[in-house]
Amino acid sequence: MTDQLRTIVFDVNETLSDMSPLANAFDAEGLPALAARVWFAGILRDGFALTVTGDNPAFSGIAEDSLQRLCADSLGQGAHTATVDNIMGTLTSLPVHDDVVPGVEALAGLAELVTLSNGAASVAEGLLQRAGIRRHFARLLSVADAPGWKPRESAYEYAAAELGRQPGEMLLVAVHPWDIHGAHRAGLKTAWINRAGAAYPTYFDAPDLEAGSLPELAGKLQAA
Repeated sequence: MTDQLRTIVFDVNETLSDMSPLANAFDAEGLPALAARVWFAGILRDGFALTVTGDNPAFSGIAEDSLQRLCADSLGQGAHTATVDNIMGTLTSLPVHDDVVPGVEALAGLAELVTLSNGAASVAEGLLQRAGIRRHFARLLSVADAPGWKPRESAYEYAAAELGRQPGEMLLVAVHPWDIHGAHRAGLKTAWINRAGAAYPTYFDAPDLEAGSLPELAGKLQAA
């Protein structure tokens, strides 16, 4: 694989960013901590649904609207502006996972690094700047400039066109099986980061590689 690999494409949300602070942010605002995961999953669900119908919504727009309605359901009717602002602020200022900095530094010696996110490129910019690894990334791409969200094939095709690559020269790195599936269908190589030791869903196309961390992925690519 490494002899054809020219670009490693990282998903951002959950793959690079550690979402665990969101639970504390929800709790601090009087919302159930477990609702953070439900909220984030709902953002993806609704973004995917809009993509299927030919739309390309802003991630932040869905996030804020759905959060406002969640607050109204849990805390009572009202604007809840401060609560929404505080939680959205947490979402856009998350840290990276512990394995990301050493993993990115190891992978940077193997291929060009870029990101491709369903969120805004500015969020990826801030995340990587805070972690001190922005210099390792050649481009920060967002589906805001593509025909639609991942896992639609056109999102990955957009990235390939922007980078001047053939899909087979690119490796998508993600924690989401749905992202792995979409990238595979678009012709990319794929690597699933399985930090939790979970079972991969049998109904999605399997990844080319699986690793428990980014440094482990770098080791597997170096050995390939």
